[in-house]
Amino acid sequence: MLDDFFMRAVLAGLGLALVVGPLGSFVVWRRMAYFGDSTAHAAILGVALALAFDISIYAGTLAVAAMMACLVSALVSRGQAMDTMLGVLSHSALAFGLVAISFVPAARTDLSGYLFGDILAVGRSDLALIWTGSVLVLGLLVLRWQRLVTSSLNEELAMAAGIDPRTERLILSLALAVVVALAIRVVGSLLISALLIVPAAAARGWARTPERMALGAGLVAAASVLAGLWSSLRLDTPAGPSIVAAAAIFFLLSQAMRRA
Repeated sequence: MLDDFFMRAVLAGLGLALVVGPLGSFVVWRRMAYFGDSTAHAAILGVALALAFDISIYAGTLAVAAMMACLVSALVSRGQAMDTMLGVLSHSALAFGLVAISFVPAARTDLSGYLFGDILAVGRSDLALIWTGSVLVLGLLVLRWQRLVTSSLNEELAMAAGIDPRTERLILSLALAVVVALAIRVVGSLLISALLIVPAAAARGWARTPERMALGAGLVAAASVLAGLWSSLRLDTPAGPSIVAAAAIFFLLSQAMRRA
């Protein structure tokens, strides 16, 4: 368990858990689950473009995810029927991404790594990028915490307090795009949204304040990373899905304990 590649995987997972807890709390509060799916699924198109033009996977993923986030945020501001619209965008983005990536021969043999993650292949440069991006996004959330919480709970109250909900929504959208780009190597585009939502949902029932929920979600995400990697090592299962499965088990345990 102390092998170099395994420790890099643990550190990468913990770096991502640092930010998915607080950000996932906002996703749950704002009911943005489909929003996360749309942004995450668009990441596959970013991967295809990055491989086609020989640029960084993170840069290509971030560019496409940011464009999708801005598009969805603009549609929300215009009052579109979001459940249907997000469903169309989410699945269309994934379909176009899979079609585009089929034209890149180098990616055909490793498509599962982009769909479900390949955290055990994370290198030192990936590790530095994940931690840097996570710390920057977390710092942004901390600096704008009260504004983001107020606009998430009640947009009319936020406007009365001089807060523009559209600005805060755009900030969250861009933060989500950054996290999607960081998580593509850890859990893949199909499971990023789950890693945001499940730990936050597990912590929600026990938290009495927004800050406690964000902290609890971060702890559940970190525990899910450790438990998922341990089970992956012992049972020879895929690491990314194992992490999300561990988060789902923590969610079920939290629900059972609340009812008991």
